[in-house]
Amino acid sequence: MRTTPGSTRSWLRAHPLVFDAILAVVLTTASLWWIASAGPGEGAGWLRSATPRPADALNLVLAAACTLPVALRRDRPLLLLMATCVPQAALDALHYDPGLSEFGGLVLLYSVAVYRGLALSLAALGVSFSSYLASAVSGVITPTWTDHAVVTAVLLLCWVCGRALRLRRAYLDELVQRAHRLERARDADTRAARAEERSRIARELHDVVAHHVSVMTVQAAAARRMLDTKPDVARDALTAIEEMGRTAMAEMRNIVGVLRTDGPAERGPQPGMGDLPALVEQMREAGLRTQLRVEGDHRRLPPGVDLAAYRLVQEALTNSLRHAGPAARAWVTVRHEGNELTLQVEDDGRGAAEESVRIGGKGHGLVGIRERVALYGGVLRIGPRVGGGFEVRARFPLKDSPLKDGPARNGSLKGGAGKDRPPRHGAPEPGTTEHDTADYDTGEHGAPGHAPAVDDPLTHGPLKDTA
Repeated sequence: MRTTPGSTRSWLRAHPLVFDAILAVVLTTASLWWIASAGPGEGAGWLRSATPRPADALNLVLAAACTLPVALRRDRPLLLLMATCVPQAALDALHYDPGLSEFGGLVLLYSVAVYRGLALSLAALGVSFSSYLASAVSGVITPTWTDHAVVTAVLLLCWVCGRALRLRRAYLDELVQRAHRLERARDADTRAARAEERSRIARELHDVVAHHVSVMTVQAAAARRMLDTKPDVARDALTAIEEMGRTAMAEMRNIVGVLRTDGPAERGPQPGMGDLPALVEQMREAGLRTQLRVEGDHRRLPPGVDLAAYRLVQEALTNSLRHAGPAARAWVTVRHEGNELTLQVEDDGRGAAEESVRIGGKGHGLVGIRERVALYGGVLRIGPRVGGGFEVRARFPLKDSPLKDGPARNGSLKGGAGKDRPPRHGAPEPGTTEHDTADYDTGEHGAPGHAPAVDDPLTHGPLKDTA
């Protein structure tokens, strides 16, 4: 296997003790060779004027004791620096040739600055200066002011280089940790976004499937009953089922199209308040006598509020179709009031008898309604209404002032100011858009109908308030 310089450097960085041992051996070998190769009268060392004693075994041992501790410089650098001061002082006191023993102290000073904090590195710098001053005061060395400046500069250079490397490593470690934190935060945001998207898709699918399947079930039951006696009526019901199925499939494709990975998603416009007349017509065809009332000046709603309001009415009417009974009626009231949008869906079905089923059942429709209303800071009230039946009322705050009389996607629902209670007989009030007013006031057989309750929370009995 061929070894490159880069791989060798990486291996040495991964095994710091081996690198330090090699450095100590090289430095010690060079120091001992320097001492042994010096002739008589040579090798006095820098700053020493006296002729050194001839080299012997003690000289070599003391010189090696000053450089070999470099092998453990990462574990106890300050302690080893203080320990090397003893053989260094012995070399000076006995007038031995120091060789390269001073380099061992410089390496240890640098190591303290790199691997220890500011306080210990300053202590190591003080130890090095103290050792130098002790030799100068004892007369072992005879430095000049220039020598003092050079020694001071060398010691400070080693200390500053070590501190700079330590700070650089700390900065790089902080960058790495920050990158890891950002990556974890990004992963958490991605997971949260995925969970939110799954929740959104689940809400949309529930509303679409629950509404359309409920209508299709009612139409299928009607077709089965009329198949033998009134085949034309059964044929119309089957046609309505087919159209409803196609509509449900189209909406589901629009919702889950973003999950496709083999091509661009086919996105269509989401339903909104402009589609309420079509929704009311669907419920009438399914057998639920439904009326729509729009009060106030129609305004262009934010897309999220527009969709949430439509889904709320859709889910409330679907629940009325399921649980209110075959002879039930439903009223949908939409009020545009200042910076608020108020929706009220009522029916005169079984009411309190079905309250436990419709609130505490196993379905997720009302839970989805609460989530949608809470998402836009609205207030939701769900409960039975006075005189029987059920009521769902929501209020959406509109923070931004939308444009009035804006065109809806599938038609305009403009209407003037209306009163709280719709008229019981005759034509609708001026400025109010009503659909199927005659059916609103009388039953199918001419019996008086049930007008929706007035918009007063105190007259609605025990309502469930959810914000």
